Amino acid sequence: MSRLAGKRAAIIGAGSVGEGWGNGKATAVLFAREGAKVLCVDRSQEAAEATAELIRGEGGTAETLMADVTDAQAGPQVMERMTALWGGIDILDYNVGISQAGGILETDDAAWARVFDINLTGAMRVTRAVLPAMRAQNAGSIVFVSSLAAVYSAPYSYVSYEVSKMALVRLAKSVARENAPFQVRANVLLPGVIDTPHVAAFVDSETDAETLAARRAAMVPMGRQGTAWDVARAALFFASDESAYVTGIEMRVDGGLTA
Repeated sequence: MSRLAGKRAAIIGAGSVGEGWGNGKATAVLFAREGAKVLCVDRSQEAAEATAELIRGEGGTAETLMADVTDAQAGPQVMERMTALWGGIDILDYNVGISQAGGILETDDAAWARVFDINLTGAMRVTRAVLPAMRAQNAGSIVFVSSLAAVYSAPYSYVSYEVSKMALVRLAKSVARENAPFQVRANVLLPGVIDTPHVAAFVDSETDAETLAARRAAMVPMGRQGTAWDVARAALFFASDESAYVTGIEMRVDGGLTA
């Protein structure tokens, strides 16, 4: 378990909104198990510390930072903390996102702007902050977590979420192309039907959990929802040197839904 030995990783959105495993939480723990020093970043200090405590309890190395990606200073805060702790950064995993129900006619300017600020602009801010250090060391991996909603139309409408997540795919490709000469890679994950703590509220807060889980599993050719660990393992591939010649691609983690 040493695919990230000696690596320094910042996981943005490392906490979880409830019991169980969110994508960021699982990714932080998996990266630590693979040898990385992990900075758990979340807008909730309590959630970030809960993840860090899990890592420490397994003998790993983890620290925390409370930061809100809508704050222009969030990116510099992450980089300053990484530098103070471990002298720099090797891996950035951006795992933050919100949704707003509604189609184009139901979505007002304020809702649209908030979704984009967190799902896209926040990613740009943090990436912009870490890139100089990655360029200087001629190495680095950036993993953006988008959504299958970027390329796949679900039966419910979340237009601001869908468009912002597609824009995140384009951001990853732009960052990849611009920074390839510096050996800094950027890739993006598109998780599909994933069972995480916020799914019920995100998809349908009126349906009981068991019915909702069965309905979502039936959508997938593999006959089950994915888990946060499925997303984390895909992120691990992009973060590790096993993907040293892979940049600017999107990976669908969807159980065959778009095959």
